[in-house]
Amino acid sequence: MTPQIDPLAGAAVKAADRAHVFHSWSAQELIDPLAVAGAEGSYFWDYEGKRYLDLTSGLVYTNIGYQHPKVVAAIQEQAARLTTFAPAFAVEARSEAARLIAERTPGDLDKIFFTNGGADAVEHAVRMARLHTGRTKVLSAYRSYHGGTQQAVNLTGDPRRWASDSATAGVVHFWAPFLYRSRFYAETEEQETARALEHLETTIAFEGPATIAAIILETVPGTAGIMLPPPGYLAGVREICDRHGIVFVLDEVMAGFGRTGEWFAADLYGVTPDLMTFAKGVNSGYVPLGGVAISGAIAETFARRPYPGGLTYSGHPLACAAAVATINVMAEEGVVENAKHLGASLVGPGLAELAERHPSVGEVRGVGMFWAVELVKNRETREPLVPYNATGEANAPMAAFGSAAKKAGVWPFVNMNRTHFVPPLNVSESEVKEGLAALDTALSAADEYTV
Repeated sequence: MTPQIDPLAGAAVKAADRAHVFHSWSAQELIDPLAVAGAEGSYFWDYEGKRYLDLTSGLVYTNIGYQHPKVVAAIQEQAARLTTFAPAFAVEARSEAARLIAERTPGDLDKIFFTNGGADAVEHAVRMARLHTGRTKVLSAYRSYHGGTQQAVNLTGDPRRWASDSATAGVVHFWAPFLYRSRFYAETEEQETARALEHLETTIAFEGPATIAAIILETVPGTAGIMLPPPGYLAGVREICDRHGIVFVLDEVMAGFGRTGEWFAADLYGVTPDLMTFAKGVNSGYVPLGGVAISGAIAETFARRPYPGGLTYSGHPLACAAAVATINVMAEEGVVENAKHLGASLVGPGLAELAERHPSVGEVRGVGMFWAVELVKNRETREPLVPYNATGEANAPMAAFGSAAKKAGVWPFVNMNRTHFVPPLNVSESEVKEGLAALDTALSAADEYTV
């Protein structure tokens, strides 16, 4: 697609947005949304003709980029054949999407419950765990995000939870491992794993193992910072859950469907949960879709006992047709392999090279096409470039970084004191290099705030 310059149309789109659209996670009068005219592949553009390389993949979901012709065609064909149908029926697109997902999930996660997105997938996973165990409490980690609906946001371990947290949701938070900012005074990954598992064991002991239905973790936390769990941690959590009869839930809403260079991040660690949530990359976000992959034991709980939950649009044919086409495209075009290869050969080394030259970079971490750059005021003290949950003037250094990145032609993922490098998984080598060059420029703006 060639960007069409039409400022008047852009102004009309912007005016209607400001008059009527209520935006999420925002003070409505303090935001200035960009009017987007179009998108293709790894790029989008505005009505002025300004083009941006999208280093955010939307909200880390356009895993095959924008407007992939095979997926667009599949949606069109499904709309012509059967636009929608109630979830109680067997529909070809729904059945095939479930089959393709189950083929790729680890272990015996062979039953698929479809939802409209990631947050309600988490809601239903928690409901299944509570009904399966007859217990109520759920443990989740600080530095996590599980969605914006009521139960999911209470499970969340970042400030987006605070306004909705009345301490009545049956949620207990604990510290998961993160060596760079260890809560356990660890100096090695081995120490971090051992001490994090000991902390979890102690939390369970004091809460009462017989009261805990589930432990939910993002396999690789996404928005909270892309902290890869150290070796042995997830296996240790799996063992703890088995010992206490606790359901182990992995949230793969962001990390799943190739983002880490594997179909699911769980494959990196050889761990199979009892329930696994997914969304986003399952169909590159072209039509809203999420779900829960369910183990045999939990599926058996509801073999003759009705599961008390459902959604009007569960397994919507358009969304499922998009999922079928997306999964097939990813397999045929080697999208997962591309993410793994370029992540290891180009993104990781490229970000490491930037870290050597920019004093604002405290740490680079990631895998596949899932990377975080931790920005700091001082490398020795590791003081974040901006305070935790900073706003206004306190957030000026990150605002300066973001502005410099956009001026350089990329749309950056910025959260607290980090920027994430999360372009589409089928990004090209030249596009990765373009993104790294733009980050190089933007990091110079962050460097101005170091001490």
